Amino acid sequence: QVQLVESGGGSVQAGGSLRLSCTVSTRSFSIYGLGWFRQAPGKEREFVAGISWVGDRAASSDSVKGRFTISRDNAKNTVYLQMNSLKSEDTAVYYCAAERHGGPKFTPEYWGQGTQVTVSS
Repeated sequence: QVQLVESGGGSVQAGGSLRLSCTVSTRSFSIYGLGWFRQAPGKEREFVAGISWVGDRAASSDSVKGRFTISRDNAKNTVYLQMNSLKSEDTAVYYCAAERHGGPKFTPEYWGQGTQVTVSS
């Protein structure tokens, strides 16, 4: 029932910026939080950032803190990931994800198809 569609991926030079978008097709009140994971070749999928649909609860991984910012636009049913000062190690497929209930960690039940981010050094 819940569908997530990512956009905004692409290729960028190191030090550049990209903004990813994720549009959620569902009843917003049924989703507690939205967020982003990424998976690089040869690595496990890792948490990047998450944000609650209401309120100000948010979290991000130490590896992106200070460079990436997650935000939301409830009217557009969209969550964003603004990525600045990109590094080659940020290269990965980025997945939008949604969870129905909050908790001590972001645990999604729904996933998008992913969007490729490639950073050239």
